[in-house]
Amino acid sequence: MSDTSSISEAQAAVRPTEPELSAAVPARSSYGWFAARFAVVGVWALLIVLFCALRPDTFMTVGTFKTILGGSNQTTLVFLTAALLCTILVGEFVDMSIASNFGLSATLVTVLTVNHGWNVWAAALAGLVVSTAVGAVNGWLVVKVNVNTIVVTLGMGTLLLGIALWLSDLMPVSGLPASFQKIATQQFLGLPVAFFYGLLLVIVFAYLLHATPLGRNMRFVGENREVSRLAGVRVTRIRWSAFTVGGFIAGLGGVLAVAQTGGFDPNSSQAYLLPIFAATFLGTAVLQPGRFNPLGTLVAVFFLATGVLGLQLLGATSWVSNVFYGGVLVVAVTISTVLHQRSR
Repeated sequence: MSDTSSISEAQAAVRPTEPELSAAVPARSSYGWFAARFAVVGVWALLIVLFCALRPDTFMTVGTFKTILGGSNQTTLVFLTAALLCTILVGEFVDMSIASNFGLSATLVTVLTVNHGWNVWAAALAGLVVSTAVGAVNGWLVVKVNVNTIVVTLGMGTLLLGIALWLSDLMPVSGLPASFQKIATQQFLGLPVAFFYGLLLVIVFAYLLHATPLGRNMRFVGENREVSRLAGVRVTRIRWSAFTVGGFIAGLGGVLAVAQTGGFDPNSSQAYLLPIFAATFLGTAVLQPGRFNPLGTLVAVFFLATGVLGLQLLGATSWVSNVFYGGVLVVAVTISTVLHQRSR
């Protein structure tokens, strides 16, 4: 009996008390909570510090940070990632037509205005109508006809690229009116106003997802369509609308892109495809681990812009963007998969 009591006393002596446990667990969970949500932001800050140390004369300038935040490529990526999020959130992970839809909208604005004498605002409206219709057709084929998403969007993307090249006669088209360009290039707080359009889009999108029944239903549909249908959610309408709205946002990105540059080269649209997916999946490691979210994607867009620009200033040539975006995409998808499994 004495040996048994001695063992019990020893175990009691080394066993943590309830207050100690309650203090230790939150400390660990708080650290994990913060690391899971802000690790990418921390890496982004370290990248900035590293590039500033290596190239203080070129990277550590106001112009560099204006390029990272307000560059036309970043504004375009914000709109295109938002378009992709529309379909991803309802469970359609691969929309390969977004970049081509964006390119067709941009091409229509420039070709109709410069080559055919249309009023630029009418041409912009035509671009938006066509891109929205493309999204609706994609949605009809996927949702109503049950054609595989990859097949539909990959074929549609190739078709749209061919149409854009035909309309432009395989040549870049430029020469939009300066008054039209001001809708994107007008400076506000030292940045082009197009940057604030993208910021507003992301904030509205995030609010819709977190504070409205529609946003919750989109998440619900993306998690389990059959359960959503049994719960009374209009799954078909939500999925179709996601494709349609995604097409509209891609077209709007095309209109703003040509307003920023004054023209467009249809071949350039395909260069956005890899960065779109890289930023969208990397966004799942920011703010909401394992979940696609607009604010995390916005951070990811600027993270990628910082990395590519910094490497170019260090002397890397054009190949660096493919290497960086491709590497980030692989890492981002891996992180997203791991975080999603843990959240489940």
